[in-house]
Formats: sequence, C-alpha cells, structure tokens
Amino acid sequence: MACQKLGSRADVFRKQGQEWYCTSGLPSDMTVVVGEQSFHLHKFPLLSKSGLLEGRIREKIDKGEDSWVIDLSDIPGGAKAFELAAKFCYGVKFEMTASNVVHLRCAADYLEMTEEMSEGNLIAQTENFLTQTVLRSWKDSVKALQTCDDVLDIAERLQIIKRCVDSIATRSCSDPDLFGWPVAQYGGPMQSPGGSLLWNGISTGARPRNSSPDWWYDDVSCLSLPLYKKLISAMEYRGISQEIIVGSLNHYAKRRLPGLNRRKSISDASNCLSITSLTSIPSEDDQKYLLEEIDRLLPFQRGVTSCKLLFGLLRTAIFLKASPSCLSNLERRIGMQLDKASLEDLLIPNISESVETLYDVDCVQRIVDHFLAMDQETGGASPGLGEDGQILASPSLMPITMVAKLIDGYLAEVAPDENLKLPKFRSLAAAIPEYARPIDDGLYRAIDIYLKAHPYLSESDKEELCRVMDCQKLSLEACTHAAQNERLPLRVIVQVLFFEQLQLRSSIAECLMISEPLDGGVSRQLGGQPVSGEHHRGVAGWPLAARENQTLREGMDSMKQRVAELEKECTAMRQDIERLGRSRSAGKSRFPFALAAAKPQVCSTKDKDAAPETSKTSATEGEDKVAVVKGGAGGEGATQLKLRKHKMKLSTC
Repeated sequence: MACQKLGSRADVFRKQGQEWYCTSGLPSDMTVVVGEQSFHLHKFPLLSKSGLLEGRIREKIDKGEDSWVIDLSDIPGGAKAFELAAKFCYGVKFEMTASNVVHLRCAADYLEMTEEMSEGNLIAQTENFLTQTVLRSWKDSVKALQTCDDVLDIAERLQIIKRCVDSIATRSCSDPDLFGWPVAQYGGPMQSPGGSLLWNGISTGARPRNSSPDWWYDDVSCLSLPLYKKLISAMEYRGISQEIIVGSLNHYAKRRLPGLNRRKSISDASNCLSITSLTSIPSEDDQKYLLEEIDRLLPFQRGVTSCKLLFGLLRTAIFLKASPSCLSNLERRIGMQLDKASLEDLLIPNISESVETLYDVDCVQRIVDHFLAMDQETGGASPGLGEDGQILASPSLMPITMVAKLIDGYLAEVAPDENLKLPKFRSLAAAIPEYARPIDDGLYRAIDIYLKAHPYLSESDKEELCRVMDCQKLSLEACTHAAQNERLPLRVIVQVLFFEQLQLRSSIAECLMISEPLDGGVSRQLGGQPVSGEHHRGVAGWPLAARENQTLREGMDSMKQRVAELEKECTAMRQDIERLGRSRSAGKSRFPFALAAAKPQVCSTKDKDAAPETSKTSATEGEDKVAVVKGGAGGEGATQLKLRKHKMKLSTC
C-alpha cells in the first residue's frame, strides 16, 4: 500500500485514558472534545491552519467566555481523523495512506484547512496524494473507496466516491498485469530463468499469473452495498459485458448470503465459510434487503444469469420472506430459461405452514406458466403435421421438449407425496402441451407412481388423471407394462391393448416391406449378371441368408395368425364389456373386475424384483378359478377369464 510521510517533528502526543496531551513543554490553553475523547492543545498551531477553529475562538472571545473548550464531535472520521489533523498542525511525523486519506480529506474540509490559511495545507496535501497516488493504483482505489462508508455524504459532495469508482471501473476492464508489474519490450512481464518476475533486473520471487475476466471479483466484494451498486452502475455505463457483471453479483451474493452455499460441495462450502468468517454474518433483515437489491441489479435477459444462481436466490428469498415482487421477478427470470434447469433445481422445499406438501409445487407451476407465456411471445407455436400425420420436427421445439422431459421427471419425484392433491398434480402434468412430448413414457411412469402412493382414488379420479396421457405415444415396453398394471382403470387398459396391437401390425408390415425387396434383388443379381470375385464371396453366403429369410417369414406368418386371434378376442371382449355396461346401467350389481394376473412391474427403479415364472403361473390359474366362480351365471366370470388369458398371451409374445 502506497503512503506519504508528512511532518518532521517527533511525536509529542500522549494518551492517558480518554485524554490526549501535547508534551511540548508549554501548558495547554484550549481543549477540543471529540466524542468521548478530549485533546488538550495550544491555540496558535491550530488557529494558523484551521479556519473553523479560528472562527470558534473568535466567537468565544466576542462573548467574553473564559472557557476555551470546543466541541467537534461531528467531525468526519471521528477522533482518529482529528488526531492526524492535529499532528499535521504541529508538524509531527505521520504516514498518510489509502486507509486514512479519505477521512483526512473530509476532516480537512470540515476544519477549513485551505490554502488561504496556510500554504501547503492539509486539503492540498490530501488532494495531491489522492489524485497522484491512490487513484492510480487498483488496490489503493478499492481500499480508499471502502473507507468512504463512514463519511458517505461528505465524500459524495467532494466527489471522492465518484473518482474512486471511475478508477476501479476503468481498471476492471484492463489486464491486471498492466498496472501490477512492469511491461517488457514485447508485451509481457520480464522473468528470470527460474520463472520469477523481475523488477529492474532484480528477482522478486513472485510468479506470473494468468489473468481472467473475474480477477477483480474478490477485491470488490468487500465493499458495502451502496458503494458496490455505484460501482456496478459505472461498469455497465462503460460497456462491460453482462456475463462479467452477473459473475461479480454472484460472487458478492455468495459472500454476503450464507443461504446460497447450502447446496454446495464440502470443499466449496468450506471456502465460502472462510470468506464469510472474515466479516460478520448480516441479520435476516439485512440479507433480505441485500437479496432484493441484487434482484434489481441482475439483467433481465435470457441465458445471462445461470439457473443455479437464480434457484439459489429464489430459495433464499422464500426462506427470508422477501417481497412478492422480488419472488415474482426471480420466478420470471427462471421461467425465461427453464429448459436450462435440472431436476435438482426444481426440488424447492416447501416452508409454508398452510400447505403440507414436501416440495413447493405451486412455485414450479408458476415457473412453467412463465416459460409457456415466454415461448408464445417469442414465436413458439405448435408444430405442423406431415402427410402421414406425424409431428414435424423443428429446432424451436427443443426448449419446450426439454421442459416437458424435466417436468415429467419432477412429477415422478413429487408423486409419492401423500399430501399432494390430484388437481394440483394433474394441473402441472396438463400444463405441458401435447406436442411437447414426443413419447409419454415419462408421464406414464409419474402417473403410475402417483396411483401407487394414492390407492384411495376412485375409478373416476383415476380415469380423469389418465386422460392427460396419450396411449398412442407409449412405447412397446410401456404398453406391455400398462396392459398388466392393475392400478390403471379398465378403460385405459383396453385402449393400451388396442394401440399395442396397432404397433405390432405396423412392425410386421415394416419387416415384410424390408424382406421382399431383399429376395427379389438377390435373385435378379444371381440370374442376370456374371459373378465376379467379390460377387462370388457374396453368393457363397447366400444359403445362410436364404435360411434366415425363410425363418423370418415363418415367424411373420405365425405372428400374423397370433394378431388375427388377438383381434378376434379383443372384439369379443368389447362386446362383453358393452353388454356388462348396459346391464350395469339397468340397475344390476357392480361387477368386480380382478384384472391382475401377476404382480406388475412398477415403473419406479426401486421395484425391480420379479416373481418366478412357476409361481406366477400357479397364481394365475388359482385366480382364474376364483374369477369364474365370482362371475356367476351372467357370464361375467368367463369374460374376466378371457381378459386374463389375453394378457398372458401378450406377455408371452
């Protein structure tokens, strides 16, 4: 830190308790009171330098007062600043540094220590040191600005804050090596053969550092919030990129808000604790005010602020009970870039006393609504359909597709919560447009987990929930699982069976279309053209390919027969179901459908154990008998048995 030595006399000031005495050999003839401290001094050295003290003494002489006690409790910088000003008046040696120059400058202005009173007075000395030394150094400028907290009004009036801020903002855009070390002839700092930096040919022992745009974050994070806001405004005025400013805000917030470091790793958390231990942790009110101010400083632009920071600020704002406008702004910022978030980010704990759910589903619902509104404003629209009825892919669908996958994963995480009501779960699932989900396996998994955790739902509630899912978008594996899922309503199971058959038919048709051109092409090649060396090697493997093709055809023929049988059984089941529906509406007793033939394979990754095949078969036979007995004379038992046999055939396909 740079310094300037003033005065030439030895120190003649002595402190006894709260009393200061000047041991120059002459008795003191005046007393200056600054707060709880008293300075017993002499009139002549002070009156020759300070216009304020001269005016106060004249007032006392004009009034005829015998007491020469002057109260200067409102002097900027307090007793420490007056002590240094008094030493300057006496010519006592002391050092002026970046840590005390601001207080000295403000105290000199308060005491009216101008050039009119004495040449080379304290105002001129402090201004010269501030301009020529402090403002030309990065660290000294930051240190001087940091000391302005106690004298904000006077420092603002004297433009000390503005000059320090301008100096810091200008240097933050530059390479720190340009004002930290001498520059060599070819643009870099000179180094010794050992790699250390050289200063005038002398090894300093310091190693060169690789500068990055964030090198100044830690230095300015020690500033108070009012000064930091002025610095950020000055940097924005000079055109510093928004990414760099957001990085500085992130560093500043993590240092001042302990709640942002709760989800960090152990090493990162220990680093943040070591930083916050340097300063006292602010109160909750101060943290809330700081968070709301940081929210105002953040740019309202997509992709500039990371989702990790925004979600951290949102969690902290919820915990600190920040203003509704602050919460709404953070939710809107997250909604603008929800496609960049992760599942862990969305798991916001619920601390509300009125809602008993584990996670804050309402907050995620509002964020999704903001995203969909933004997607519509930016030109997002539902995709068109091709000639074959398939959805046409579009690059603009990528964000909303990623959000749909993210929300499906979030629904699967919150589904086991017993306190999560059906309307809230269904509303969040239905918020995503149908075209945003190319496949509904993730949504089916979430619905299945919810039905498992809420077995008390009625049949109508289950059907209402399953309407969110499109059975045509289920994969073959999901259809196989759904057909055996006893938690699903019967209507949904029938739909799944129907669309599963359609998928099988389309798969068979594609296989036949591929196999027919293969047979014709090879036969034409063998019959009409001479066989070369390469062709001979290809023809040598023809018997094996022919056998495989024949096996494939036989499998396709058997599959066709099986599909025809399944279609007949499905038609019979539909007729039985319609007949049962008519009889039920006529007032007959409700038919208990026992659909489960075996324990279904749960979508959740936690339930992966399957029962042996022998036990499954025996259990199925026993349940078939029970179903036939329960069916009675109305034919209901036989219908149920048909359903069970149909599921078993599907499982063996």
